[in-house]
Amino acid sequence: MSLPVVKRDEKGIPTLYVHDKPFFMRSGEIHNSSASDAAFLEEQLWPALRGLNMNSVIVPLYWELIEPEEGQYDFSTLETLVTSARREGLKLCFLWFGLWKNAESMYVPAWVKKDTGTFFRAEKVSGEKMTTVSPLCAAAVEKDRQAFTAVMRRIRELDEEENTVIAVQVENEIGLLGTDRDYSPAANALFSAPVPEKLSAALGRSGSWEEVFGADAGEAFMAWHFASAVETIASSGKAEYNLPCYANAWLRQSPWYPGSYPSGGPVRQMHTVWRVAAPSLFAFGPDIYVPYCADVMDEYAAEDNPLFIPEIRKDAVASSYALYAFGAKNAICFSPFGIEDLALDPSQLDKPPMELMIALNIDPSAFDITGSKECLSATYDLLGQLEPLYLRYRGTDHLQVCVRHSEVDYSAFLRFKNYDLVVKYGPRMSGRPLGCCYAVELTEDRFLLIGLNCTPEFHLKPGDSSRLDILRLEEGRITEGEWLPGRVLNGDEKMNLRFGDLPSAMMVELYRF
Repeated sequence: MSLPVVKRDEKGIPTLYVHDKPFFMRSGEIHNSSASDAAFLEEQLWPALRGLNMNSVIVPLYWELIEPEEGQYDFSTLETLVTSARREGLKLCFLWFGLWKNAESMYVPAWVKKDTGTFFRAEKVSGEKMTTVSPLCAAAVEKDRQAFTAVMRRIRELDEEENTVIAVQVENEIGLLGTDRDYSPAANALFSAPVPEKLSAALGRSGSWEEVFGADAGEAFMAWHFASAVETIASSGKAEYNLPCYANAWLRQSPWYPGSYPSGGPVRQMHTVWRVAAPSLFAFGPDIYVPYCADVMDEYAAEDNPLFIPEIRKDAVASSYALYAFGAKNAICFSPFGIEDLALDPSQLDKPPMELMIALNIDPSAFDITGSKECLSATYDLLGQLEPLYLRYRGTDHLQVCVRHSEVDYSAFLRFKNYDLVVKYGPRMSGRPLGCCYAVELTEDRFLLIGLNCTPEFHLKPGDSSRLDILRLEEGRITEGEWLPGRVLNGDEKMNLRFGDLPSAMMVELYRF
């Protein structure tokens, strides 16, 4: 049986294949500590995920639990996750919480934390030592490499035939907060040296870090060394078991200077550096909690970077963004964070403190789960049923998807062969999805429309003097790519073509006279 792999399909679109078939991760990432206890998994986590129509889940593996004593590995957490995910019918993407998590060294074993001489920390320009192990610490990177390689070996032993585990994130939101770069003695010596030849060749520029990168020199320096450390770790693990590996990014955002977000992480502006230093990674995924999620998806979905979203806000707008991510951006993965929270009553949700969200530039509404479970569950189910049609039409002008991008984005204009489609977005309101429309041109006059909180209107092409009307309008549903019609709408209903707060589908046939 072949391994999970990311490769281009017959249309040239990067796609994850599992058991030789395209696999689109309708996923969710669990909270950081939810995978650390087998009883919690059984009693609370798995029951909370049932009914969401997910096909995969993103879960952490913790270095501190896997290697509590140096050189002694305990894989019980990993083994429990694999066996219980199989029972639940879910694929797994593992997060390796190794040397770095959220710009700190949170999940390293106690024996690493205590030995600050061997496993030295990054330093600010003042000499203050940080809680982050420096990526220039070869001893720490080597220990992480050994542990990650042992993890990948154990996954292979457990799962090579089943392919329950389909991808791995190496580290989490890498970088340094509060400083543009590491100012430890080791770092200062390397910062004074020329940019590595391999990177200079890729950029077509040579010289010192400041000569090549100017004001971005500190961030580029850290990106190179973090990415190089990740490559050492990931390539060794992949040599043991060649699963798709990626890294995720805490976004570059207001107030925009390196250190206000983790300096050195795989933000879009540092992708060239990361790509050269870490060729074993297939993608750099954004973690998105800002109000302008669609703009971030537009930025990170690039020819050299398949869109893989390991974390995104979990309020009702997530459903709209899921339709856009898969339909418009050929996403490999879409995954709201803290997915188990959707099983809670919104009043029971333990949200991060407001001061923390402000400090991290997180939109507080990202954690409002009102209406989110029902909408996401229906959206994931619909996306699953759509797959045969999606595979047929993606990458062509016959499939077009729009979503509201901002507060001043009121509508979208989509061009098809014989008709134009204006999509008017409903107002953005708490607990409601954003305006979104997924349109498939099945024939020149027949369209499948799927939408949320929007009103679509068809128009004739400029210069066409005909009149346009709806020949037939059907409610219905899609099952395994086939349209199953419901009510045929006419009269008042025909004049009210719009979509509400739960995703629904309509078949529209037009005619001109």
